[in-house]
Amino acid sequence: MTELEVRNTVHKYYWIDDINCATITLKTLSIAFSIEISSQVVDSAIGLHGAGKYGAQCGLVEGCLLFIGIYGKVLNLDNKDIVEICSFFAEGFEHKFSSLPCSQLRPGGFNDTDPEHLGEDRI
Repeated sequence: MTELEVRNTVHKYYWIDDINCATITLKTLSIAFSIEISSQVVDSAIGLHGAGKYGAQCGLVEGCLLFIGIYGKVLNLDNKDIVEICSFFAEGFEHKFSSLPCSQLRPGGFNDTDPEHLGEDRI
């Protein structure tokens, strides 16, 4: 996928389909890497946007971690290597954005007055 295709896909998922960051990340990566994701796995990400808006781990991180596990198995990596890659990704995300929890990444945490889909510009 080109950067423009990713941006258009993410925008559609956010504003037309109204799905969360974790699901968007998982689905977009599956398209980019031509990996089919079962509907059950996609459904499992429904509540992963900061643990159901609780403010826990960012959905962008959660979606990536899910995909890393799936793709790691496609590449026949062992669990230890997948865990190390997940850790490396989380560390890099935290370094770039200064945090992993949504409650710290979103201005003012989760408030009714926040604009929707703040993660769109980070994908």
